[in-house]
Amino acid sequence: MELEESGIGEECGLFGCVSAGEWPTHLEVAQVLTLGLVALQHRGQESAGFVTSNGSSPVTYTSHKGMGLVSSAFPPDALLKLRHGNLGICHTRYSTTGISELQNCQPFVVDTLHGKIAVAHNGELVNSKALRKKVMRHGVGLSTGSDSELITQLLALTPPMEELDTPDWVARIKNLMSETPTSYSLLIMFKDVIYAVRDPYGNRPLCIGRLVPISKLHSTGAEEEDTEGWVVSSESCSFQSIGAKYYREVLPGEIVQISKHGVQSLCIVPRPEGDLPAFCIFEYVYFARPDSIFEGQMVYTVRQRCGRQLAIEAPTDADVVSTVPESATPAALGYAQQSGLPYTEVLCKNRYVGRTFIQPNTRLRQLGVAKKFGVLTDNFAGKRVVLIDDSIVRGNTISPIIKLLREAGATQVHIRVASPPIRFPCYMGINIPTKEELIANKPEFKDIAGYIGADSVEYLTVEGLISAVQEGTASFQDKICSGKMVGHCTACLTGKYPVELEW
Repeated sequence: MELEESGIGEECGLFGCVSAGEWPTHLEVAQVLTLGLVALQHRGQESAGFVTSNGSSPVTYTSHKGMGLVSSAFPPDALLKLRHGNLGICHTRYSTTGISELQNCQPFVVDTLHGKIAVAHNGELVNSKALRKKVMRHGVGLSTGSDSELITQLLALTPPMEELDTPDWVARIKNLMSETPTSYSLLIMFKDVIYAVRDPYGNRPLCIGRLVPISKLHSTGAEEEDTEGWVVSSESCSFQSIGAKYYREVLPGEIVQISKHGVQSLCIVPRPEGDLPAFCIFEYVYFARPDSIFEGQMVYTVRQRCGRQLAIEAPTDADVVSTVPESATPAALGYAQQSGLPYTEVLCKNRYVGRTFIQPNTRLRQLGVAKKFGVLTDNFAGKRVVLIDDSIVRGNTISPIIKLLREAGATQVHIRVASPPIRFPCYMGINIPTKEELIANKPEFKDIAGYIGADSVEYLTVEGLISAVQEGTASFQDKICSGKMVGHCTACLTGKYPVELEW
């Protein structure tokens, strides 16, 4: 809840689809793209864009972009324009670089020596300033402040190892990866294929699904010949709504080619010797939808483990465990299971109260969080409450909630936070307030319980979070990563960034 109210957000969501078999396809690619992107709406609400291709000669790209949610950015007439595509990519944006305008909306489409490419990007380049200068020295103008346009132009440059008349997209992508170590997941559409790419550190997620007949969706009998198409997504939560089965993750540094013939791994670009992967640990804490799968484990299960670990590290004498609806609910259930305390709901969220639904007057300001939450008084009046939250960023959201619970009859309110304190900004695609704005860096943090009006406040430790996350990665490590270690970026918690930053 605190993360949501503080405006911390993921940069964007990626989704792509390639129909299998003969083209033109009977698969409604535009509908698959729309439903897939709607399932990723939590990753960005600023703008959305689609590009589809017929994938045949002559190649025709059709695009549409709009501001706002997917439902408003793509009216029915826009989808009709995209209906003849055999493959396509789409993107929903939450900006961290570049201003909020339609010109920054992705995917970007540019002409190259060998034809058009469309590119969609999730992440933020750690050395974008130097790269912008390098591209401009080649005489290439940039029309936006977006890292994604920069990536697109870098891919359009001919690498030294490419023969004049033959496009070598693996060489071009490798050239890009040699120029910038992180942070990006990419979808690159060229003619009749989509290339799915993760940076060598695997900082941002990307996974592949297989479209199958609805009758085979929940069975184990779906064979390769049943494949109706392939999809690629920032999160696997988008697969069920479009009738796709989870296939696998794109690995850190991997370049995967997806075509109507299937999925082919082209190569894996290594990290510098000794460096571990650096998958963003906050995907588990907050950003991802709980039914998504990363590293062979469901996000919901990891959040429950965080709650159990929190109960071990920070027990308290209380009567009930609850949460601020609803991102911390799995952690609260885990805390209750480990502590033996009953879980109960203490707040009921009004889902239809927008932040700007009405200009607030003095009376509405005084009502504060009472506009957004109803109090389930019978569940906790006269009791000591342990309230679980996913994070405390600035401290200005949880305080009025504590006051609301006390006024409704709670005798004590103990706050337990299912992640460590956020102390540092992110330079790899997450919109985190400045270091000075974070409550963990303010003098008030020394007595944060007094500052927010709680009886006690305890956080999950960094070690506890890493333990909870990595507990379920053993099978993924053995089967997918050939026994190599998994690793996670904790820079916003520890200040230890996986690569050297550009200042």
